[in-house]
Parts: sequence; structure tokens; C-alpha cells
Amino acid sequence: MNYLSVENLTKSFGVRILFSDLTFGIDQGQKVAIVAKNGAGKTTLLRCLMEMEPYDSGRIVYRNDIRIAFMEQSEQMNPEQTILEAVFDHDIPELQLIKTYNIAIANNDEKALEECYQQLTDMNAWDIEVKVQQILSVLKLTDTSQKIESLSGGQKKRVALAKVLLSEADFLFLDEPTNHLDLDMIEWLESYLSTSKSTILMVTHDRYFLEVVCDTIYELSNETLFRYKGNFSYYLEKKAEREEQLQSTVDKARNTFRKELDWIRRQPKARGTKQKARVDAFEGIKSTAQMRLEEDEMELPVKMERLGSKIVEFHKIGKAFGDKTILHDFSYHFQRKERLGIVGNNGTGKSTFLNLLIGQEEPNRGKVVIGETIVFGYYSQDLIKVDDSKKVIDVVKDVAEYIPLEKGKQLSASQLLERFLFTRDSHYNFVHKLSGGEKRRLKLLKVLMANPNFLILDEPTNDLDIFAMAVLEEYLRNFQGCLVVVSHDRYFMDKMVDHLFVFEGEGKILDIVGNYTDYRKVQNGKSKEVKKNLEVPMSKEEEKFLKPTILSDEKRKLNFKEKEELKTLEKKLAELEGIKLELTDKLSDTSKSNSELYEAGIVLGKVISELDELSNRWLELSEFA
Repeated sequence: MNYLSVENLTKSFGVRILFSDLTFGIDQGQKVAIVAKNGAGKTTLLRCLMEMEPYDSGRIVYRNDIRIAFMEQSEQMNPEQTILEAVFDHDIPELQLIKTYNIAIANNDEKALEECYQQLTDMNAWDIEVKVQQILSVLKLTDTSQKIESLSGGQKKRVALAKVLLSEADFLFLDEPTNHLDLDMIEWLESYLSTSKSTILMVTHDRYFLEVVCDTIYELSNETLFRYKGNFSYYLEKKAEREEQLQSTVDKARNTFRKELDWIRRQPKARGTKQKARVDAFEGIKSTAQMRLEEDEMELPVKMERLGSKIVEFHKIGKAFGDKTILHDFSYHFQRKERLGIVGNNGTGKSTFLNLLIGQEEPNRGKVVIGETIVFGYYSQDLIKVDDSKKVIDVVKDVAEYIPLEKGKQLSASQLLERFLFTRDSHYNFVHKLSGGEKRRLKLLKVLMANPNFLILDEPTNDLDIFAMAVLEEYLRNFQGCLVVVSHDRYFMDKMVDHLFVFEGEGKILDIVGNYTDYRKVQNGKSKEVKKNLEVPMSKEEEKFLKPTILSDEKRKLNFKEKEELKTLEKKLAELEGIKLELTDKLSDTSKSNSELYEAGIVLGKVISELDELSNRWLELSEFA
């Protein structure tokens, strides 16, 4: 069943054509992604499809009576609304009733609660209420009384995502849905969307997300769309085949062009004396032969400062903000060619750690020792801070006209921009005309121009397209200095780092050998085993691979009180598992009334929540038992 038909869609800005004569369709249940280079027009295409952006020509037709929801990159929400009001801002009776129900709970209004309870039962809407609570909980939007104006950019993005997911839409349009989400949230969203019955059209740069969720990928390139019926791996394979075939076609055309050009030159100038068909064919061959196949190569063989024997040393560092502990008795010595990844939920102290590392933040206790030869290059999440009226090439020239390279060579500002995938015709563009990804790339270029030997990248892949990320990865693989990466891009982390610092909060950091996927596999396996049998110890193989340790000089041991707490926890967890099993059986009993099932569901939710909390505490204590 066709949900969307697009015919001959064309959009341009002045003389620049973004896309021309696009014709495609999306059927019910399809999960489609659009990929393209930054500035190619992905977001503009989505906005055209939503009739939020005018287009030059073409036709867009949706199936009648389908509900559509759109999450933009920068959602415009009413700043005066609360989170609760924003996420329930839908004209759907069930959601409006659940909104009233939540307000009644917050106000402890028993009469309103009783009325809502009966209406929710009559509408059979309790499953929607469970979904609401699940989504708000996963996205950490627990205080729904907060106003939108008081939220951070990341929180606003999560509110926008919750609103779209709760819309009960048949067709979801999502523009960068994974931006500003923790890794746990991304993995949950991955699972949620891959099992959703909604039809989806999204723009995302998360390559694992593309792999797991999507069944069709459209690449927007050279003003047209190329369709690949498969996931991201299939797309990469078929794209390589297409480019290989195109290269072969261009090579043949160039050989033929040379022969035909010689023939054209030898013929009389009067067009009528030549074979008209051959002359016309020559024009087509010329057009193909002059095609320029773009090769993404980001090379920067800068003259890096040599690393000395001392890199960076943390000696018994303590850092806290009020009652919130970031680091506790933390010691660590960085080594040559270190490739460290940093992960953890928002608010656990990742950015503070980076600021301590580069000296922008002072510890409360201990000291950070930085080697004399260290030259930091710090790429932060903030957008580049330059005058928007400047031209791109002037931004580079403000740093240096020429950049020294290895073996006494040098690069001009213009050559440097080309190495960073800025085509010559974009060098004199104004900064305000750049896309978000292009601004990120320009900022990264400025960081690398300082010839750092200790590179710190805080969310470097945000707003970068998958092509720019691939060439950045290639550059970083050849980087000979120390590399520290904070990123929610699991694909990027897997390729770039060989061990992780996992920030768990309250000053606890785990040093994990391996990449992010290895870590999650072991953690997920361990978590399932704990739930199945809480007394089964970690296997020797797991213990060898993953041995969580608090990074301090001495291994901590349990005191008497903690040993007693551990014993009590084991008994309590066993009891809760039994209660959980009973409640699960009760919910499966069709003879129970709606009110009994509702009460059982409420209690089960509390039991599961308590189980998770106590399991985490048990894991924490068992590490030192």
C-alpha cells in the first residue's frame, strides 16, 4: 500500500540546484533513510515533503487518512509549556485523557483520578499509558513539570522525540533522531523503531542505526536519488559496485573522446560536411568524459610535535561540585599513541574530565602533570566561533597563510581546504552559508592546524555526514599522537579506540579493554545471567576480558557493614524475583478484572524498578567481595 508518491520534485536556491526531477515512492511499513553529504539538501527535502518549504516544481501525494508526525533537527516548541503539555500536544482523545490522568496524579485529585480511571478502562487505553511512562522514563523526562524554556538543547531534543513517538502516527519523519541521546537511549530507540509498525523516513548519520532499523536507503547525490533496497551494509556494497561501473564508463568515454576529438578537428569546419549523428554522439561522449568522480580523501601530513617520555599524569585526583562527585582518588598515566574512548550518561562528568585534562578546570585534590612536549588539540561540541560574514578561506588565513608539513613542505590555505573536502567553489562562501556539518569540518581543520600531538575530540561526528566521517576515520587511523574521543557514535568508537573509560557517576570510572561493542556484549550477557541466577559468578573468560576496576592506587575492599548489606541484597533479590513471577502469571490470567490487572501492573512496575536498583547495588558490591 503506497503511503507517499513523489513525482519530478525539483528545488533550487538561486543558481544552485539541490535536486532535480526526483521521483520515488514509500510503501506502508517501509523504513527508509536518506544519506548524503553535508549541504546536499537532505533536511530541505524532508521539509519540502512536509510542505514546510516551497519547491520549484513537482508533485507530492500522500495516502488519505494517514496520520503524519515530523521531528525536526531544531524543534520549535512553546517555551511556556511544561514537558507534560509539550509531549501531549496532540489532538488524540486517548492522549488528552492520559494527560488529564497525569495531572490528577500530580495534584493528588482522587475524584479526577477515579473519573480518568474509568474512562481509560472504557477506551482500553491503559496500554498507551504504559507506553507513555516507558518513553518518558527511557528518555529521562521524569520531572514533567519543568518548562521548555528551562531545558538544555539536549533535553529539548528528547522532548521533541517523545512527542513524535507518542503521536501514534502512521508515518514518521525523523531528522537526526539520535542527536543528544545517551548510548542506552540510542539502543532503546533502535529496538523501538525496528519493531514499530509505523512507516519511517529518516535522516541520520548513525551507521549502526542505519544497519539495524532501515530496509531501504536513498542516497542524494548529483541532484538525484539512488535507491538501495537493503540496510547500510548492502548500501555500501552496491554503492561501491555502482561507482566502479561509473568509473569504467567514464574511462571508456575518455578513450573514445580522444579519438572522436581528433576526428572532429580533422573535419572541415562547415557542420553540414560532417556526419551529423556522429557529431551529436560526440557531445554526449564529451559530457560523460568530463564527469568528475569525487574521491573523498582528507589528508593532512602536518609536522606533529614529537612526544616526550612524559605525556599526561593524573595523581589521586578528586573533583566534586557540591554533593556531586565527579572523580574520587583517580590516578592514571597516559601512554604514547593512547587511543582512549570515553562513554557515560549525560551528567556523569565526561566534559569535566576533559577540562581537567587540558587545564581549564582545577581539581579539588591531587594534581595533573602535563609533559613539556604536549600540544593539545581540543575539538569541543560548540560550533565554530567566527564572524559569520567572513569567507571560508579567510577563516583559515587568519590562523596561517601556509601550514608547515613533513619533510620541509608546506600547504597554502586553499590547498588545505581542498584536503578537508571543501571544493574550490566553496572557498569564498560566507561562513553563515555553510551547513552545520561544514562548520564542524572547518572547526576541526582549525584545531588540526595547530599540529597537536594530543588530540581530544568531544562528539566529533555530530552533524558530519557519513562520507566525512569515513575520511576523518582514515585520517585518525594514521594519527601518531594520543587520541581521546567522547562520542555517542558506536561505529566511530569501535573503529577508533582500543579501550574505554566508562563514567558511571558518583566518581566511579571503569577502565575497559576492548571497543564499545565488545563492552556492551559482555555487559548484556552478564546482566542477563545475573537476572537468571544471581549467585552465578562471572566466567574466567569474561573476567579476563572485562575486569571493572576503580582507577585508584589500591583495590578497595568491603567493610563489615557492606558485607552484611551484600548478604541481605541476595535474599531480597530472590524474594523480588518470586514476586515478579507471580505478578507476571497474574497479568496473563484472563479471568481477572480490569481493576485487578491494573493494580497488578502498577505493583509489577514498582517491583521491576526495585529489582533494577538493587541489582545495580549488588553488582557494585560484588566487585569487591
